[in-house]
Formats: sequence, C-alpha cells, structure tokens
Amino acid sequence: MSSTSWQIRWHSAIAEIPQIEWDRLAQPLATPLLEWQWLHQLEASGSIAPHTGWYPRHLTIWQDNRLIGAAPLYLKTHSQGEFVFDQWWARWAMEAGIAYYPKLVGMSPATPAVGYRFLSAPELENSRIQTALVTVVDEFCTQAGISGCHLLFVDPEWSAGLPSSHYFSWRHQSFLWRNPGFTGFDDYLERFKSIQRRNIRRERQSIARQGVTVRCLNGEEIDPGWADLMFQYYLNTNAQYGPWAARYLNEAFFRGIFEHLRHRLMLVAAFEPSQGEQPVALSLLMHKHDQLIGRYWGSARAIKDLHFNMCFYEPIQWAIAQGLRSFDPGAGSPHKIARGFEAVVNTSLHRFYQPKLKELFARFIDGINEAELANIAALNAQLPFAAGREPAG
Repeated sequence: MSSTSWQIRWHSAIAEIPQIEWDRLAQPLATPLLEWQWLHQLEASGSIAPHTGWYPRHLTIWQDNRLIGAAPLYLKTHSQGEFVFDQWWARWAMEAGIAYYPKLVGMSPATPAVGYRFLSAPELENSRIQTALVTVVDEFCTQAGISGCHLLFVDPEWSAGLPSSHYFSWRHQSFLWRNPGFTGFDDYLERFKSIQRRNIRRERQSIARQGVTVRCLNGEEIDPGWADLMFQYYLNTNAQYGPWAARYLNEAFFRGIFEHLRHRLMLVAAFEPSQGEQPVALSLLMHKHDQLIGRYWGSARAIKDLHFNMCFYEPIQWAIAQGLRSFDPGAGSPHKIARGFEAVVNTSLHRFYQPKLKELFARFIDGINEAELANIAALNAQLPFAAGREPAG
C-alpha cells in the first residue's frame, strides 16, 4: 500500500468524521477518552467550541475512503482546560513580542488523564502513519505561523516510539492507584501502617453513622435523568474554588454522555433516607479494559468524609471487584497520598516553530524536569505503607 494514494484531510468538528471509522482506530486503545462519542459530546454540547477558545482541527489520513490515521487536535487561544500550566511561557513570549497564541494542542479536552496519542490502523505499518501525521502537523503550523504544537498527557508507549526527535518532553506529577492483585478491600487496607488503616476504616464507618448509603452503578444501571443533577453537583464543587475552579462543561455535555456513553461510565451515588431515590451526591468515573478514571463529583451539601468515600474508597472497592489494574483519581491535592495513591510521572510533548521560544524551552526544561521528579519522590516518601508493603516502584 503506497503512501502516495493517501488523502490528507482537516476537520473543524469530530462530527465530520464517521463514528464507525474513527472508533475502529480508537476502541482498541486503553483510554476511553479518544473515542468518537466522548469527543463529540464535548464539541456538540458547545463546551469545547470556538466561543470557548477551542477550535477543532482534527487531522485524518485516508486510504480509499478508509480511515488509517488520525490526530485529535485543537487550535487554542488560551491555556485553560489543559492542566499543563504553560501560562508563564506565554507571558514571556508576550513580553518578548512573540505571538504565543494561537497554539495547536493535542489532548482529550479538559481531561487530565494519560492516554493521548495519534491514532493509526493496527493492520498497517504504524511508523509510516505516525511519521506522516507528525510531518503534516509540522507543515500546517509552519505555514499558518503557529508558535507551537503541544501534545498533553501522552501515552508513554506511543511517545517513546514517536518518529521525531524535535519534541521536548516536559514531566508533570499525577496520582495513580495500582492494583497488584488485591482480593478485596481488606487486602488493600493491609498495605497501610496500622494507624492509617484505622483512619480509613473510621472514614468509611462515618458515612453509615450519618445515615448515608452509597451504591456503585454501571452502564444501564445509571439513570439518564440524573444528568442534570450531576451537572448541578459539578457546579457546586467548582463554586468552592473561586478563580481556581475548573468549570469547562455545560449541562448539555452531561446529558449527552448519560445518554450515549453509559457503557463507559461508573457512577457512585449517595442516598439519605429523607431524600428517597434522589442522590444527595454523585461521583462520575469512566472505565475501559483494566483502568478506572475519576472525573467529576459533587454533593447537595457538605457531609463529613463523603468525598473520600465516593471518590476514593468506593471506586477502589469496585475496581478490585472488577479486576481493574489501575485507578487515576484525577488532578488534585496530596491528600491522595494518605489513601495509597502514588505520585507518578506524566509527560507532555512540545514542539516550537518560533526560534526564540524553542531556545527558551531548551534552556530551562531539564532543570524543570529534575525539580518535578524530586517533588514526586518527596511525595512518595510520605506514603503510609507498612514496611515491606511498599509498591515496587
């Protein structure tokens, strides 16, 4: 099959690409966050759209009307919703009279979970398709005067084989819970020092003492009518963070995924007797193959220890029961360390087409990465595991 017969196309919406073609490449991947329906609901809802500063520019390669390669990409006029904080690079560029925006970004929008990659047909030679995608991205950015291409939360296996050496690697800290083969929640608890085992049991028992019951729901068990409630609880959570909130999604997005993506969702719902079947809190997660990904949570009111149970303990218990191997709890604070989540590295890749930006990044990135790796090591030194029960690393 000759690359001379390949057709290159750019798309201003994922809806322009047939779902069956896109998902033929995306469904075998470990991540659910590059599947057509997830990206479509972000765009179709208006959450990720030009009026919010996200301009879809998806790149595809076709062979005889068959999709063989794709890169979900967005032109951005800001750095919000990325969770890779490059605003200080943008500030330096502005002070130097360099246009940092628009920039080209590859990621699952507003989703700080590892797994981004260029898609390719598994039956074809992967390196040729990846090389073609990288080359077309370079040509597009150069011709359009784009300052840089930024690929965020990349799949480590994919990035290691990326057929290009001109991307800088920027290391960042995430959290991850790993399941070495636990047989139940008590098995998970055995890893901890005795004092932390008692703390976790106390936090679990606190919910029952307050008259709250919690259920994990999956797929068709999820009531689509709870989409509006999930959105309201999402707003409640964001309202607590003021200018640091991460409110990027609207009501239409939640309605869309509750209708079309329940097979990828796991919902933790909390109930009080006075509220009947109306959940007082909801936690929304995604799952695929052997991984679980925490996304959004919120409640009608503050309930002691509810967050730890709905966002950590119940998902961990469910993951163990399902035989899942990992749980990404999402971005957030170091209190995850006390619940057995390790600090791990995630990577973003950056390619600059403006010489001064490239020079600046090259000058400082090694030192930045060393500092972040030291921060990860310091966090993991605080893991409350009993001697001999530490993770392998």
